[in-house]
Amino acid sequence: MLITSPTMGGPGILVTLDIALRGAGIALLLIVAAATLRRAQGRPAGWLGALLAVGAAAYAVCSSPGPHDPPVWFAPVLLLCTGNAAVFWLFAQAMFDDSFRLRPWHALVWLGLVVWPVAHLLGAGFTSHWLLGVLVRGAVILLALLALAQTVRGWGSDLVEGRRRLRLFILIAVALHIAVTVTAELVIGPDQVPMTLHLLNSGALVAIAAIIALLLLQADLDSVLGPVAVGPAVDTVSPASLPPHPPIAEAAAEDEPADPALLATLERLMSVDRLYRQEGVTIGVLAGRLGLPEYRLRRAINRGLGYRNFNEYLNRHRLADAKQALADPGQADVPILTIALDSGFQSLGPFNRAFKADTGMTPTEYRKAAEGRDGA
Repeated sequence: MLITSPTMGGPGILVTLDIALRGAGIALLLIVAAATLRRAQGRPAGWLGALLAVGAAAYAVCSSPGPHDPPVWFAPVLLLCTGNAAVFWLFAQAMFDDSFRLRPWHALVWLGLVVWPVAHLLGAGFTSHWLLGVLVRGAVILLALLALAQTVRGWGSDLVEGRRRLRLFILIAVALHIAVTVTAELVIGPDQVPMTLHLLNSGALVAIAAIIALLLLQADLDSVLGPVAVGPAVDTVSPASLPPHPPIAEAAAEDEPADPALLATLERLMSVDRLYRQEGVTIGVLAGRLGLPEYRLRRAINRGLGYRNFNEYLNRHRLADAKQALADPGQADVPILTIALDSGFQSLGPFNRAFKADTGMTPTEYRKAAEGRDGA
């Protein structure tokens, strides 16, 4: 988030209240960080969430009323604070996109945010140029908006209830916080922020930390963070269809079991009626066809079949359909685009990416491998 460097001011009781609120918020955020890190088990969403909470605690320190020129030893806190926008962006991707993987260039984005303020603290001369400050603040706002876009993207197909609630909370809390912070910096000015606005900021931090703590207590954290990463399964031996669903052990262990009759109906719609081939199939369309509320259908697919995303559920069947067609000698002359469209994909690009991610081969390579096995 953005950093302010306001002057000290305001009645003593307001300053004391601000310090107390920030202290409470920092304590809650550190507890959240410890609890999340303890359950992370190497999952990026887990340790990025812990790092995000620590960065938010650092922001509570950085944004408090204080001197313009903090001491050099303050650099680690400043580093955590200024880099938190990049951490928030990466956390949103890791949390809400199950296919996300961290790349080396992601570290460069974080590094680009922390270089200017830390160098300024250490007295580097180049940091006095006003354009650098504008670029850093612009990058912070851009990353926050990208994180919000990732939060909204795929909301409708998300099957994990705890994660869907987290999306809504992040969308509201971060949007409001960005609006207040940007208004304070651009309209009022970083040196003229009144004490009442500081109290509002510290109160918001405490509220956000408290809500996150409550969500962690109520949620099945393993289901929200996702399964522990394992090596990719590459299908290079047999063109057999994918299994109907991933291991049910990955589904959230909740108190209400999935309805076996509903699961049987879903299996018939996919295996017999091949509903996944129809254009525009969404969780809402399927729920309407079954005469069920969406939340019940989401719960059944997530808890009963182990899927975290409705599109993943559809693509599992689509890819199995495409594999069968590619391995069929009688369809050797059928264009791959035709097979992709017949399987329910809307274009060749998403089909190729999904196929390569699942099998480790392109559709063409898969077809050639199947032909080689048939010949042998």
